[in-house]
Amino acid sequence: MASNQGAPPPDERELRLWKVGRALTLTFVAAVLVAGGIFYGLVVLLDFKAIDTTAKLDAQTLFDLVKLSFGVVAGAGALVALVVAYRRQRVDEAGAHREATRLHTERFSQAVDKLGSDSPAVRLGGVHALAGLADDAPTQDLRQTCIDVLCAYLRLPFAPDPGEYPAQQEAHHRYLALRAVRHTILRLIGDHYRRPQGTHRSWQGCDLDLSGVIIDGSMDFSGAVFSDGMVSFNDVTFSDGTVYFGSAEFSGGTVSFVGAAFSDCMVYFGSAAFSGGKVSFSNAEFSGGGMVSFGSAAFSGGMVSFNNAEFSGGQVAFSNAAFSGSMVYFSNAAFSGGEVLFAGAVFSGGMVYFGGAAFTSGAVSFGSAAFTSGTVSFGSADFSGGEVLFEHATGPAPNGLLTAVSTPGSATVELPPAWLIPVP
Repeated sequence: MASNQGAPPPDERELRLWKVGRALTLTFVAAVLVAGGIFYGLVVLLDFKAIDTTAKLDAQTLFDLVKLSFGVVAGAGALVALVVAYRRQRVDEAGAHREATRLHTERFSQAVDKLGSDSPAVRLGGVHALAGLADDAPTQDLRQTCIDVLCAYLRLPFAPDPGEYPAQQEAHHRYLALRAVRHTILRLIGDHYRRPQGTHRSWQGCDLDLSGVIIDGSMDFSGAVFSDGMVSFNDVTFSDGTVYFGSAEFSGGTVSFVGAAFSDCMVYFGSAAFSGGKVSFSNAEFSGGGMVSFGSAAFSGGMVSFNNAEFSGGQVAFSNAAFSGSMVYFSNAAFSGGEVLFAGAVFSGGMVYFGGAAFTSGAVSFGSAAFTSGTVSFGSADFSGGEVLFEHATGPAPNGLLTAVSTPGSATVELPPAWLIPVP
């Protein structure tokens, strides 16, 4: 028995085409049923009681019957023409789809060849060609393929900067040229994710795999909407420049920063909205002299995870953030250096969990934070070093906090006086 594994799948548009005979039969039956229904409705509407069976067939009636017969024949012919025109239209659409796919494949091959060129300028042309192909792709799958190739290019290893020494000048210039190619891809990705989903040149809803990429320059996701698909920044190193997620909307799908390293850079999530889906910073490392800002971000739905994250340097700011409905986890997070700010944050709903978190050094501030409703838990947290400040915080003490800080340790913990007064 012959195998069909190597045969290409038939075009879906052709699979939807009926044979002419079947289409005519079904169309004729449908027309008869519709005509009969209309006739019956008119009879009921005009309240005909009976048909006079004694009337004789005169010449006028005979002429009317002949006209009706010709009308039926003309209608049947129009029906056949309509079905044939429909089939021709569908065949033309299938042919146009195949032609568009063929042209896309040819352009794709040429763009990939340019991306593999030794010349940085030719590679840059390949990047723009692939981005244009993604914009014009006839199907979502072909668009995704173009995006996957651009992401794969970013994941390729590259030689480090040899420095600006005279003997290495040529290699240094080549490094800068290839770095410009990578930065152009990052810029194009950000531009396309800011465009509303469903519009031309929008890549929202597509998967984006930047796992392990070194982002050593600026990248702008401000205003981007992550409402579907899988976006991966797993094990990405943010080592220089500024990455903007300001006013971005995380409302669905999965966005993962698992194992990402934030060092000596600025990553800004200010005014971002976390309202659905899953965003994970588990095992991420915040170190060096950089800054990651979630200032004024709104956590109103979905889940955001900082489980096992390590805050060991720099500054991570959740200042004035609103926790009103999300599940936000800092389980087993390590606050071992740097500065983490929750100053002015409002905890009014959802759940924020610091269970098992270790505060061993550095400074963590909840100054002027408002604990009004929802659940904030410090169960099993370890306050063994550093400085944790709750000065001017309002509302009831978070669950488990007073028990955790009463355990002997060397941390400096400042609590509002109201929390130290036993409730009668």
